[in-house]
Amino acid sequence: MAIQRTISPIDGSVYVERELADDFTLESALVKAKVAQAFWKNTTLAERAEICRKAVGYFLDHAEEIGLELTWQMGRPIRYTANEIKKGFKDRAEYMIGIAEDALADIDVEEMPGFECFITREPLGTVFVVAPWNYPYLTSVNSVIPAIMAGNAVILKHAQQTPLCAERYAQAFAHAGLPEGVFQFLHLSHEQVAQVIGDSRVDFVAFTGSVEGGKAVQRAIGERFIVAGLELGGKDPAYVRSDANLEEAIENLVDGAFFNSGQSCCGVERIYVHKSVYEPFVRGFVELTSTYKLGNPLEEATTIGPMVRTGAADFVRKQISEALENGAKALLDPDTFPADQAGTPYMGPQILVDVDHSMRIMKEETFGPVVGIMAVNSDEEAITLMNDSPYGLTASVWTTDMEAALTIGDQIETGTLFMNRCDYLDPALAWTGVKNSGRGCTLSSLGYEALTRPKSFHLKIT
Repeated sequence: MAIQRTISPIDGSVYVERELADDFTLESALVKAKVAQAFWKNTTLAERAEICRKAVGYFLDHAEEIGLELTWQMGRPIRYTANEIKKGFKDRAEYMIGIAEDALADIDVEEMPGFECFITREPLGTVFVVAPWNYPYLTSVNSVIPAIMAGNAVILKHAQQTPLCAERYAQAFAHAGLPEGVFQFLHLSHEQVAQVIGDSRVDFVAFTGSVEGGKAVQRAIGERFIVAGLELGGKDPAYVRSDANLEEAIENLVDGAFFNSGQSCCGVERIYVHKSVYEPFVRGFVELTSTYKLGNPLEEATTIGPMVRTGAADFVRKQISEALENGAKALLDPDTFPADQAGTPYMGPQILVDVDHSMRIMKEETFGPVVGIMAVNSDEEAITLMNDSPYGLTASVWTTDMEAALTIGDQIETGTLFMNRCDYLDPALAWTGVKNSGRGCTLSSLGYEALTRPKSFHLKIT
């Protein structure tokens, strides 16, 4: 039996061991999902909502212990992890439950004498959710709750780094009384994931991960006529205009760049600042970042913990090193963060200036606690640089001029345009990306469209 091990970035210990599903378990899960969904799709929305709300209640009742598990699994400081449940998870789940009745309602069409015509929204069947480790509950809830609310069955595969998250979902739904088989989880290898995606009993794939992972999902689908929702990478930019509230911009962009050790698909990885405010912005950015405390994430005083693994930290260090060799300047002395140790996942934040787009640090996804800052002469230059990327998940503009923000936003190739905020998901808005950031959307009423199919009724009255 193949074993999956989760190595905690806190101390390198094995925190979780789980057996990967064998062929019998995998086959059984697919059969159960098919059988359970045939029943579940005939339940009322009120019944589904009651169960989903009870499941959310379980998460809230256990938020602190779930937070501790999460810190051990992926290294985010304990002062923050429970809030993934108490805030983002709760808000998204409750919103999607709350709008389900309207989002899934029949669509009436223009009346014709002697006919009754309308469109219903049918559940797809079995939804396979492949979730990442960096925000394991925030990313998965975007698909799991609305899929079940829409009448689908769900099979969840969580990242090897966060297997307990999948198990928590199962506990929550069991507590809520969800019929057996409507929700299941599997611990799988990459090869088994491809096997499930290629199986004719899977009707939709919701994948969050890397661009290469997205391509693997596409290959696994092969010639099947199903769709995959793909939330992939990001190299999200920010533009600070000359009229921006600098204090507000600095506070939010430091957090947007370094929260979760920069391990966020919508984290801020590059900042363009109008030359007239460049120096005070950079000075304030350095001062605030210097107050962060890198250390053991189990300690309440820690504000930035280890990256998920040493290899991830080494990748970031290599991008920084390459940029420095090509003329960039690092503004934070390594002594600012004594816990920063090469050869470990503990890595302090870094700020680079004198950067340009010939450097990987400004072009390729870094997914770590480093940000490059460039001075620009105009809105037009900022727009050109912001669009000079293979990614397009979110972008932010910092200004007191809403008309300017809208004009700039219309020209930015991105899924979400923020003004005076960043790194945030409003569940009322579609979460989507362009270019290599993916395809499809979750959240908002549009998120339900991907999880259902239209069915038309054309009835002649005799």
